Amino acid sequence: MQLAGIGSPALWIGFGVFVIAMLALDLGVFHRNAHEVRFKEALGWSLVWIALSLVFNGLIWWQFGSRPAVEFLTAYLIEKSLSVDNIFVFVVIFASLGIPALHQHRVLFWGILSALILRAAMIFAGVAMLERFHWLIYVFGAFLVFTGFKLFRERAGSGDLTKSWSMKLVRRVIPSSERLHGGKFFVRSGARLLATPLLVALVLVELSDVVFALDSIPAVFAVTRDPFLVFTSNIFAILGLRSLFFLLAGMVDKFSRLKLGLASVLVFVGAKMALVDLVKIPAVLSLCVIALLLGGSVVVSIVEARRREKAGQGVVGPQPALPGSSRA
Repeated sequence: MQLAGIGSPALWIGFGVFVIAMLALDLGVFHRNAHEVRFKEALGWSLVWIALSLVFNGLIWWQFGSRPAVEFLTAYLIEKSLSVDNIFVFVVIFASLGIPALHQHRVLFWGILSALILRAAMIFAGVAMLERFHWLIYVFGAFLVFTGFKLFRERAGSGDLTKSWSMKLVRRVIPSSERLHGGKFFVRSGARLLATPLLVALVLVELSDVVFALDSIPAVFAVTRDPFLVFTSNIFAILGLRSLFFLLAGMVDKFSRLKLGLASVLVFVGAKMALVDLVKIPAVLSLCVIALLLGGSVVVSIVEARRREKAGQGVVGPQPALPGSSRA
């Protein structure tokens, strides 16, 4: 497949080297020893990843002009905001399986490493399909609009992952033990090799990422068809997902209206994608609309959370969609 767009072979190789170097630095230096990631550390790493993304965006502007830079920033904002929905699911996965904070970073590291490979395959397949079958853009657009309206209608569900089909499937396919064995993914019981709850959590994290990628990647295609911009915006959002999880995991109940903002974004980009041959929406306008929808939902969520706290009411946050339950 011919990779059109701004990405030269040197840029692809350079970005790949950067990603590998950052992952090696993360696991081999800063998180060599398992430890509970505290708020300050998570905040620091979140700021580092956001800063690196903005520096990369500035380099794109410098080398290729404003349009690719705005497209990257819009795609990154979409991916970053939709990744927050992943956090809701990760919280339920870890709580249901009793994964302590000490080992959560290990699960997320290997989960996100696998997600990088899966996302790359899905992105390149999507680009190839859109280049060959233009009509698929209408299908993707309609799917995003449908998913957005589905999120609007979504009601609070069970937070008990043990009863979900995904958990039952993983337990049936992968023989596993019921208790943790430190930071091990496998443990030997007699002649049998069993998966620990840590590996079960890793598999569920992967399943949830595939489900969310079915929304997020088509959403980015509505902003840009450049493979390099689609890929890099995805990767920067994923690389910052672990630190964002530890930053927001204890505050998910304060974002009760975020799903409405995400649903609105999906409907907007889906409509833009479906009407691409009839209506041309400038990249800057798309960026402003998406930022307004997401920012507005966050502000409303925080205001409502503070009102509930002042009124002395129990905060009831959004229940996450379990893998395969409502967004698949």
